[in-house]
Amino acid sequence: MSSRVTHTFADLVGWTPPELPPESVAHGTTVLALRFDGGALILSDRRATMGSLIMYEQAEKIEILDPDTVLAISGAYARSLEICRYLRHAFKYYERMTLQEMSTEGKLMEITRALSGNQPMAMQGIGMFLPIAAAYDRRNNQFGVYFFDAAGARFQDGDFACAGSGSERIRGALEFIRRTKGGWADRPKEDVLKDGLQLLDIAAALDSATGGTAAGVPLVCQLTDKGCEMISEEDVRKLL
Repeated sequence: MSSRVTHTFADLVGWTPPELPPESVAHGTTVLALRFDGGALILSDRRATMGSLIMYEQAEKIEILDPDTVLAISGAYARSLEICRYLRHAFKYYERMTLQEMSTEGKLMEITRALSGNQPMAMQGIGMFLPIAAAYDRRNNQFGVYFFDAAGARFQDGDFACAGSGSERIRGALEFIRRTKGGWADRPKEDVLKDGLQLLDIAAALDSATGGTAAGVPLVCQLTDKGCEMISEEDVRKLL
């Protein structure tokens, strides 16, 4: 009786996946976008990693694209910054060509387009880019927080969004807080910020790729109807 040989899909189609070097591993992190009663807060830890190696403890992972749109980045750090620079340029180019600001829906579609265009890099394991976004729609006076998959599909929970290796550890806690304390969007900024900082610290305790508050004060940006503004390190430190 002959033994049965099991083939992988790669064998059947005659394709050999490339071997990825250790430095190609996507950078871990934890980033959050939380609604509050006057807008949205975007928080991030500051650790950049390469595989199991801690590269840097002061990474900037929050990118303000324009006064009403802000991203927090997870994935390959250099590639993420490159795409954010492209998006910032695309928004400004549209404004100068049409003499009007791009709509919120248009900005979100541009993020989707960038993610879709980056898919070959992501599939190679050397250019993963998974952002979360907070945006203010001035035409409709509405705030939104959004998360995406690597192909560009956009999702909106309404109250919060998270990404990065540490986000899996705290996703349930985000929902628990919403059920026990009320909707994030109905609560004052300081309360939401305190909970967000605690969640980042929990993620750091459970995920080695996320930097804790001892390593560096998290970055926090607030988005209101007056625009985006980074909250000072001194003000954040008071709440730790």
